[in-house]
Amino acid sequence: MPATTPLPVTLTGRHVRVEPLAPDHLDDLFAAGGHDEEVWRWQGGPAPRTPEELGEKLADVLEKGRQGEYAPFAVVHRASGRAVGWTAYLDIDVSNERLEIGSTWYGRAHWRSAVNTETKLLLLTHAFEELGMGRVQLKTDHLNERSQAAIARLGARREGVLRRHRRRPDGTWRDTVYFSLLADEWPEAKARLAARLDPASEPSSV
Repeated sequence: MPATTPLPVTLTGRHVRVEPLAPDHLDDLFAAGGHDEEVWRWQGGPAPRTPEELGEKLADVLEKGRQGEYAPFAVVHRASGRAVGWTAYLDIDVSNERLEIGSTWYGRAHWRSAVNTETKLLLLTHAFEELGMGRVQLKTDHLNERSQAAIARLGARREGVLRRHRRRPDGTWRDTVYFSLLADEWPEAKARLAARLDPASEPSSV
């Protein structure tokens, strides 16, 4: 099927609900880790010190959404009912059937939990099976070994490194590591991700 542009959608799994990001998520996001230096270490800027400063970052993401650059989502932990991070589709190129999943962060309490695994399962399922994408890419700082390991666990293939790709807030230069999954690789990757969560669990979209 032809690829289509991402539209606001809610994707529901067993552990998380991925829903359109909104200003109403701000208080939850700040409480979850919106002011944590370690959370924001790789996010391209100092950690917000106040809800208002996090609100400025959130507003920037929402503006990119209005301009069609991003399709941003809040990640809601279903057990608590609270937003614990955000993520987005970006670099969306419908004519070439590709997009990126990025601008992702979660509160530290949810690192190495089901939150990231299921969020990616939901977003990848939607991208490949409903939006008709042929390629989904992910990228990260070459120094961010935790992120690289998490991306590799998704089944994405490391493609290479763009050297001196982006200036960090401290003035040093970041090399960027690129990963991707292709549509014909997705069924096997999906099966592995679903098995890591719960073999009987099937994510759905509404």
